[in-house]
Amino acid sequence: MKSSNPAVVLDLSANGVGIIHALSTKGIDVYAFDTAGPHSRGKSRLATCGVCPSPLTQETELLSFLKDVAMQLEDKPVLYAGADDYVVFISKFRDQLSQYYLFLYPDHSLIMDLLDKKKTYELALKHHVPTAKTFFVENEEQLEEAIGQLEFPCILKPVFGHEFRKHVNKKAIHIQDAIQLKKIFPIYRKFGELIIQEIIPGDNKCFYKVATFYNEEMELLALFTLQKNHQFPAQFGTGAHIVSKRIPELVEAGVPLLKTLGLKGVSMIEYKKDPRDGQYKLIEINPRFWLTHSLTGHSGVDFAYQYYLYLTGKNPSPQLQQVEGVQWIYLVRYFLTFLEKRKNGEMNLIDFFNGLRGRKVFALFALKDPMPFIRSTTSHLWNAFKRKQKE
Repeated sequence: MKSSNPAVVLDLSANGVGIIHALSTKGIDVYAFDTAGPHSRGKSRLATCGVCPSPLTQETELLSFLKDVAMQLEDKPVLYAGADDYVVFISKFRDQLSQYYLFLYPDHSLIMDLLDKKKTYELALKHHVPTAKTFFVENEEQLEEAIGQLEFPCILKPVFGHEFRKHVNKKAIHIQDAIQLKKIFPIYRKFGELIIQEIIPGDNKCFYKVATFYNEEMELLALFTLQKNHQFPAQFGTGAHIVSKRIPELVEAGVPLLKTLGLKGVSMIEYKKDPRDGQYKLIEINPRFWLTHSLTGHSGVDFAYQYYLYLTGKNPSPQLQQVEGVQWIYLVRYFLTFLEKRKNGEMNLIDFFNGLRGRKVFALFALKDPMPFIRSTTSHLWNAFKRKQKE
């Protein structure tokens, strides 16, 4: 199935590097770009890498840049995005970009709804999907009303996470009591609309994901489910140690929902299982490749390659059965999570080394492509050192 179509990846974080690794091993030429910053250092040697204009502040320049890239390539490239900002940009300019690139997204309005936690919550209610108790607060009166119904501790989250993280690099803020909530709500509110949400009990292992790849006709070409073991930061973070695991009840719940919504292309739902009632409660829906997607190729369901094969007209057979028990490990985050959990008595050194046993794939570590791992590890350890110095 050799194809001359190259791939263009927008994102040089671990997500984008995972796409690069998946495609380069298939002999596909990969071109990868990201905005100037930490990801412009430690580039992958398995792709032709460079800096591109920002999808947030330089839309016209990025559109021109991508047109120029495609015009220099002999065949129409497949376009991948590893971050929300790039997804929104590609979707917004899909008519122009489709003249130069191959990609598949759901309707733009649906993408914007899924990036809006308020709209996502409304979709969950409409489709009878369980969620955490949630409050949308825009003024002091609504804040007081929410406090009267809340159980503390709780969390404060942005409605638009990708926009909020331009100012505050946090997924969520842990709130101990009503006094703290009243104090910090106006501070964070100036960076965007916020929601207040109950904390669903349970540790990192209560988090699960179900991912699908639907083609243009909404036929299922790839299916995958997984369970978290650890995340970083441990309380509110992203994956550090993940395992491939088929969860039939999530397949039964998540797959029909994604199809009903019309989520063609690659998408993922994250749930947390509530030990109080045993329900899987919706955390978020992402209409893109997710951080730990590189686990799929090592578990018999290669999302990045299936996407490529479909868009280049190779008519791939559906990959719906996965190999279970394969681990995905983001080494530096796993180590930092271990330090955090050891301090709290939740993990010891034996637990840490047991997590490195068995069949596994690393998020970044690769002897044939060492620089992304070196760059990420150095950055994470330096940031951890700076935080320690402030304590």
